[in-house]
Amino acid sequence: MHNIYYMKLIPQILLETNDFLVINKPSGLLVHPDGKREEYSLVDWILENYPEIKEVGESLMVEYKGEIKTIYRPGIVHRLDRETSGVMIIVKNQEMYEHLKQQFQNHIIRKQYLAFVQGWSNDRGIISEPIGRNGNDIRKWATGKHTRGVKRDAVTRYVTQKKFLDSDQNKFSLVQLFPETGRTHQLRVHMKTIQHAIIGDGLYAPNTIGNLDFHRVALHAEKLSFMDLNNQEQEIIAPVPADFQKIIDKLEM
Repeated sequence: MHNIYYMKLIPQILLETNDFLVINKPSGLLVHPDGKREEYSLVDWILENYPEIKEVGESLMVEYKGEIKTIYRPGIVHRLDRETSGVMIIVKNQEMYEHLKQQFQNHIIRKQYLAFVQGWSNDRGIISEPIGRNGNDIRKWATGKHTRGVKRDAVTRYVTQKKFLDSDQNKFSLVQLFPETGRTHQLRVHMKTIQHAIIGDGLYAPNTIGNLDFHRVALHAEKLSFMDLNNQEQEIIAPVPADFQKIIDKLEM
């Protein structure tokens, strides 16, 4: 199983310096293991290729079957969901880790995503809905009356790039998403909140699996901007993946 994942799900290096590495994570690649199952992850790839950064960042201690396990997160400051493709930063030293962590906390990092969503969305908009745990399903997050416990502020801007119909005359939109906060599942939850769920999302919009031939969340982290240790802005763009490009090419015909 590991060999299959290793052959198919290898990140593409977009930029590398002495302080950080920027990759294009393929859809399907888990960022870090949860300690409960064996599966090749981005962490495995990092440890194979950059073993010297094993203890850079912050590790997690988890309990599984009565044992305490250490989950290393070498150089990982942020993450993408397993099915989300796109740009991610991996840091090589603790100084860069703290520098980047501060930028995330202060909302200095600028992120841009592409997504295919249900229906025809407005030309542009801002979604400002606090996000909390879903009251009915611990795996999910929610807004409004569906939440329980603490809710955290969350803001997403979006711009619609294209509105179109599929061969069955179903409505879809290609949108750019700009999260101004970094909550878990924020984009998936916010787009569902405004009735334009991201297609292919088995957790939040299972009825859309297969739409436009997407069998994964149709979400791609397209661009990321941050400041390096010399306070120079770095802006990295991840190439559009094949499943996205296939639809975009049709729209441009």
